[in-house]
Amino acid sequence: MSQPNIVFVLVDDLGWADLSCQGSVFYETPHIDRLAAEGMAFTDAYAAAPVCSPTRASLMTGKYPARVGVTQYIGGSAQGKLLDVPYIDHLPHSEHSIAAALRDGGYQTWHVGKWHLGGEPYWPDRHGFDVNLGGCDWGMPAHGYFSPYRIATLPDGPDGEHLPDRLTDEALNLIAQRDADRPFFLNLWYYLVHTPIEAPPELVAKYQAKARAMELDQQNPFEVGEPFPCEHKRHQRITRRTVQSDPTYAAMVETLDTNVGRLLDQLDALGIADDTLVVFTSDNGGLATAEGSPTCNAPLAEGKGWMYEGGNREPLLVRWPGVIKPRSTCSEPVTSPDFYPTLLEAAQLGPLPTQHIDGKSFIPALRSEPFERGPIYWHYPHYSNQGGAPGCAIREGDWKLIQFFEDHHVELYHLPDDIGEHNNLADDKPQRTFALQQQLECWLEDIEATIPKPNPDYVPPTDPASDPSV
Repeated sequence: MSQPNIVFVLVDDLGWADLSCQGSVFYETPHIDRLAAEGMAFTDAYAAAPVCSPTRASLMTGKYPARVGVTQYIGGSAQGKLLDVPYIDHLPHSEHSIAAALRDGGYQTWHVGKWHLGGEPYWPDRHGFDVNLGGCDWGMPAHGYFSPYRIATLPDGPDGEHLPDRLTDEALNLIAQRDADRPFFLNLWYYLVHTPIEAPPELVAKYQAKARAMELDQQNPFEVGEPFPCEHKRHQRITRRTVQSDPTYAAMVETLDTNVGRLLDQLDALGIADDTLVVFTSDNGGLATAEGSPTCNAPLAEGKGWMYEGGNREPLLVRWPGVIKPRSTCSEPVTSPDFYPTLLEAAQLGPLPTQHIDGKSFIPALRSEPFERGPIYWHYPHYSNQGGAPGCAIREGDWKLIQFFEDHHVELYHLPDDIGEHNNLADDKPQRTFALQQQLECWLEDIEATIPKPNPDYVPPTDPASDPSV
């Protein structure tokens, strides 16, 4: 088989349960569901971090974020009982990105959309991409989803033009004008569905009507919980959404789906769908506990910014005609660093001999052959804006252990029968807990993990008010 074209669609903040094919009954995603029907759905796919920049660095390098040094979303800083720890605020030039590796192998390389891996010296065109449209240091569309966008690497369109449509237009143009004698790598990283929560009014009206028809507008979707552990939000409470019912967020999801459909349609129209590997996934869990809490990740616990499954487990759909059987599934865990060796193997290029890779190619899984990933690790030594506290974690087989740095307590979950992480088995399974702790400690030592230290000036919150944004 010749080298396939590669289309990598990364969504920002899309939750594991935000697709119809993943169980949502409020959001509508027929085009993305088509990917699942024509390819493979991974049930236990993970982002390398519960926030965006670390996962993106991991995708680009094949390394865990802590090994790269990008452990927090770039620009983020917070402290609570613990002081914040330093992190690298860009993707270092010393990293040979997946784009550079594919370009070395003859690929045309294009980045379209969000980047958030450093300032101008570290933009996509400095990391192996021939084209960069929309990628800069921004983590969100600072001026909203409608033109003028004022994005340095994307000329403004007509007033009111919708950013997801524009990014898809740019991607379609690149494919249409490609060099047909060479394969291409399209890195299409949408800003959707990150805040601000905005969508075309006619779509919002559609889901307002749907919410009424389902009587979702009669329910209070929020549960106000404990105070935030980070000092800068100490007078607010974590506010959890318990049901998917936000019409504007639903409209954003449909907008995403429509544009993925446009992309798939063009691959069909050009007759290159059978020669193209398509990956669809997200950079972290859905925003479910703060900042308006627009979605719900149930049955998973919590969401973006947390070490629980709702923060890290992601939808992952892969279509590769002739290799992947339609409507197939994979329950073996995979994680962000795995894409680097997987895409290189798909491109028949093999791993770089001089670069350390934490990822493991899951090409055997795509072929429905035996595949065992081995343990997966996380290190997020920061407070998130969504209520999560600094911690680290390991998943080995069916077991997941989380260690929190504030008090060093551990939690152990058997995920097949406790996907919502309700039943902490750490005390009931002391031998397994100890073994996983030791394994996690060895990994932290190997990556030279930075561990946060106590904050001598910490003052606990007293009777914080509820979040006024809810």
